[in-house]
Amino acid sequence: MTLEVSLSVPGRVQVDLTAQAGQTIAVIGPNGAGKSSLVRALSGLVPATGRAELDGVELLDLPARERNIGLVFQHQLLFPHLTALANVAFGPRARGVPRRDAEARALGWLERFGIADLAGRKPGQLSGGQAQRVSIARALATEPQLLLLDEPMAGLDVKVATALRIELAHHLASYAGITLLITHDAIDALTIADRVLVLDAGSVAQYGTPSEVAQRPRTEHVARLVGLNVVSAASSEEDLEADLMAFTPDTVNVSIEEPVGSPRLRWRGTVADIAPHGAAIRVLVHAEPDLIADVTPEAATELALTPGREVWLSVKATAVRRYPSGNGQ
Repeated sequence: MTLEVSLSVPGRVQVDLTAQAGQTIAVIGPNGAGKSSLVRALSGLVPATGRAELDGVELLDLPARERNIGLVFQHQLLFPHLTALANVAFGPRARGVPRRDAEARALGWLERFGIADLAGRKPGQLSGGQAQRVSIARALATEPQLLLLDEPMAGLDVKVATALRIELAHHLASYAGITLLITHDAIDALTIADRVLVLDAGSVAQYGTPSEVAQRPRTEHVARLVGLNVVSAASSEEDLEADLMAFTPDTVNVSIEEPVGSPRLRWRGTVADIAPHGAAIRVLVHAEPDLIADVTPEAATELALTPGREVWLSVKATAVRRYPSGNGQ
């Protein structure tokens, strides 16, 4: 089974994508990049042009209810008047499965997510994590060929989100269909997904394996997610063949005076924000482009690093990884 997409939601997103059975594709990008528009177009909730062929069937030719798709949103959207069991059984029942068989299937999914004891509760009696487990179980109970997850961990506290992430990764590992996971969290992209699709300004900026995207991010947003600085070679003082350069925050030297000597990669900017980051202090500097640096608490105090402070940033050439631009497809 293959998903081949070349669709457009005018003014929102244009995506070309190919995915195979069993793959989980994390879709990441800043707000407004078109992530949710892609999900809504595939599910039939917004009109789109082009093509989206799933296992030889053109989805865009079908009404939403006839697409073999499971859908989970950030806000669970469970039927408030139905129990957890009835919510999960709803999809199979709507497809003609007898009540007893549908409820048996639903109970099986609730058991897989460890919430069978909550089968008789209504959504208002469930915690956020419990309700999201019911939502995912409901989507999977219809045995969809395509599973669309629109930020399922958003809004959950860290402990609950971590537990749900582990459970979801376990279930997706044995899921025979194709999954698109919309997320703002690099952990989701790096631990759950087989491939990562990066959207920026409504188009595909990068598509590759999690390690490829993490090691060679093409956009500033992704660089921030994985804790890197990425700049174009044109913004430096070096004449390099590579289009992009990446370096970690701990290799960035922060000074008040313009650096002299060996560092040829240097930028002048203004401190925008400072915050603890492990044992270090992470400093966001508005430069061209914006950069992050990790300094010791002692250095932050000595340099009087506060928002508005003008600083110089420099990086040794040996600390920089260089690579060409391109979306990685």
